Amino acid sequence: MVGGGFMQVFVARQPIFDKRRRVVAYELLFRSSMENWFPAGVDGDLASSRVIADALITFNLQALTGGKKAFINVTRRVLCEGLYSVLPPKCTVIELLENVEADAETIAAVRSARASGYEIALDDFVSRPTLEALVPLANILKVDFLATAPAERRRIRESTRDRRITLLAEKLETEADVRDAEESGYTLFQGYFFQRPEIISREDIPPSKLTYVRFLRELQAPTLDFDGLETIIKHDVSLSVRLLKFLNSAAFGWRSRVTSLKQALVLLGERPFRKWASLVAVIGMTGDRPPELALISLARAKFAETLCPMAGLVGGELDAFLVGLLSALDAMLGRPLAELLTEISVSTQIDAALLREDTPLGRIRALVLAYERAQWADVSALARGLGIAENRLPEIATASLVWATETMPT
Repeated sequence: MVGGGFMQVFVARQPIFDKRRRVVAYELLFRSSMENWFPAGVDGDLASSRVIADALITFNLQALTGGKKAFINVTRRVLCEGLYSVLPPKCTVIELLENVEADAETIAAVRSARASGYEIALDDFVSRPTLEALVPLANILKVDFLATAPAERRRIRESTRDRRITLLAEKLETEADVRDAEESGYTLFQGYFFQRPEIISREDIPPSKLTYVRFLRELQAPTLDFDGLETIIKHDVSLSVRLLKFLNSAAFGWRSRVTSLKQALVLLGERPFRKWASLVAVIGMTGDRPPELALISLARAKFAETLCPMAGLVGGELDAFLVGLLSALDAMLGRPLAELLTEISVSTQIDAALLREDTPLGRIRALVLAYERAQWADVSALARGLGIAENRLPEIATASLVWATETMPT
């Protein structure tokens, strides 16, 4: 556990290589800390389920595997209950653990997984009667080279020669092991000789912040779905109260009280509504962080919004505001910015502006950050490139900070 209610989440990944020693897949392994082994006493069903959930939600499966296939260890329960089915079939190899037996329910579950497009691997494979019925359904047999004698490895190869089955040699520790595997007809390779499992950790987003992430994602949609927005805030009283309290603050000066999102939309208009609701969501995400983080985000948003027309981007003020507002999202949620932007599904313009400086909005963000950090040579170059008078910046920066201070909900 780390500060602010964030839970540190771990997973290990170990690459799988082909005959040309290229990485073609990663096996994802449960870890509960930076200690690089499976912890004693952990329930297998729990470990398997956690790896599936964390790979999808916390780590982003595509980013974790670089777009390559993921081998996921699956227990009998996870297989038979279909808990793996949240994983994309084209990217996933279901690796049945060695203690999964070929009873009628297991065979039916494997057939169902195959029919859905998943590949099946049998882990630590050794020939035994209780597994025979599963072999014709498998795409890959993983053979432990530490635990299996050379004669048995070759016998497995001979017994599968007429079947369309790939053999994977695992726990290879020496060059001699790799040579023996190649000579025995194995075509996939894994083990310490190539690389030990690499532990990757992330700060999981606590449930209290997930609501704000979902709300922010809905606000980025091309067409606002107010039923969807209202469903989200109904599940989090704090978000609902915070949003309505802000919309009823003196800053707006309504004659009557705002009581719903739809009423706020009518009063504000769509673009201002997106702006103010996004602001409330971002402030909500910084509740357990230093208050300066929210203040900085608001000041950046106002600064970028003000610079937008000065750089000739009339009509891009909302995007500029959101770029400034989301520029510290990684600090708020403890995750890489690129991953978070994918989860929130921001527009391509905002995504590019937050991650690069090769667009006008990206250069505006860079100018705001350079000014904040007193990087004056960069400030001069960026202002000149955008056609913005550098002598206007101190006044705009001060006004933006005053605005942010006055706007912060109390």
